[in-house]
Amino acid sequence: MQVLSWAQFDQAVQLMASYFANSPVTGVYGVPRGGLCLAVALSHAIDRPLLSAPEQSALIVDDVYETGRTLQALKAQVPQASFAVWVSKEPPDWWTAALVVESSEWVVFPWENLEQARTDEQAYRTTRGL
Repeated sequence: MQVLSWAQFDQAVQLMASYFANSPVTGVYGVPRGGLCLAVALSHAIDRPLLSAPEQSALIVDDVYETGRTLQALKAQVPQASFAVWVSKEPPDWWTAALVVESSEWVVFPWENLEQARTDEQAYRTTRGL
């Protein structure tokens, strides 16, 4: 289990902000729930508005790229958008990631409850026979 801190969050935001600051994105959209903290922080860092819906010229962010289902569905909806995640469990392809981890590693974000995350991880592994 990898427990991420607010300091690591700040570092990820700085890294992504340096990457997207001069890009043509016109706003930042955060995938509810996990992407919202990142979207707000990046919106401030790159001085672009926080968007309430994804747009073609947006930067769309989420906390983690795990199976890819969430971002792939959004990419089908807004293919011209830019995509970024804090943590990717796959090598980045058409998205940007601040951190790449092993696909089996359970990640706990600073806004999550650690005890609940332990319970969630155990339930996840049990239901999948891991």
